[in-house]
Amino acid sequence: MSDPSPGPVVPGSLPQRRAGGLSLPVLSLGLWQNFGHGVPFADQRRLVLHAVERGVTHLDLANNYGPPSFAAEESLGRLLATDLRHVREQLLVTTKAGYGAWAGPYGEFGSAKYLTASLDESLRSLGLDAVDVFYSHRYDARTPLEETIGALGRALDAGKARLVGISSYSARRTAEALEVARGLGVHLAVHQPSYSMVNRWVEEPGDDGRSLLDVAAGAGMAVVAFSPLAQGLLGGRYSHGIPDDSRAARGGPMRPEWLTDETLAHVSALEAVAREGGRTLAQLALAWVLRDPRVTTVLVGARTTEQLDDSLRVADGPALSEEELATIEPHAVDAGINLWASRSSDL
Repeated sequence: MSDPSPGPVVPGSLPQRRAGGLSLPVLSLGLWQNFGHGVPFADQRRLVLHAVERGVTHLDLANNYGPPSFAAEESLGRLLATDLRHVREQLLVTTKAGYGAWAGPYGEFGSAKYLTASLDESLRSLGLDAVDVFYSHRYDARTPLEETIGALGRALDAGKARLVGISSYSARRTAEALEVARGLGVHLAVHQPSYSMVNRWVEEPGDDGRSLLDVAAGAGMAVVAFSPLAQGLLGGRYSHGIPDDSRAARGGPMRPEWLTDETLAHVSALEAVAREGGRTLAQLALAWVLRDPRVTTVLVGARTTEQLDDSLRVADGPALSEEELATIEPHAVDAGINLWASRSSDL
């Protein structure tokens, strides 16, 4: 594969969905697992520039993306200072703080000290004065929401973030956060939850009968769905066993014990639905998440431009038919792959 053209990058166009004061391409690029020091910068550059040229103008980060911490932000910062400098304001650059970024009691969770220090370090790594969205990455039961949401509000007031949001908060905690935010005069613009055909927690009713999707839509929040391919399970990665270079084999977030015969049988049935409709399994999975108009965009974490292009075909493809949705439903069952539940959405 050749390197990107030395000419100026021209962002392409994808269908957009609007919510929370944001206009987002229906597919966005997450820089979680393929932008650490172990991946050649040339490969990172190739993927990001290709994404932008195809219209993927939303680039999502967090302080712990790498490894090590802040590595993904440093990589994108290099591109924002060079190849992407002239199109910075055509891009949405977002980051988060909540998981471990450094050692000590103020290196993770939801304290104001941690959120403020992390955002400052993210901005240094990115070479930016402000990010477009800054998130509280997870709910922290030990820190009052007034402190966490207040820190987000001060990031807005300081001009270090243009919008703020939350990630992986349950329906109940999202409603609480919205109430606190109203009292503080802070606008929570966006929620970023995991969501896929085998991880449907965002549809489950909370204490008041509303799901997370209901709460977010009622507040006018954008919803950025991450892990739509369930760590590769819905990308066909494990259809024929566990590849040596896969996340499950390398001790990554996909755990071999989740790849049960029952789960793989459901995935096999979903692959058959995809083939019948002329799609890949990944395309089916993405189209399924996008079937819900309350979802503003889905985050994909491609390793290669080929994988990204396969996903992007969803943007121009037909929506899933009612017949396809009915066939999918018996196999779109929870497989326990909400990696973040015990650390946020179950609290």
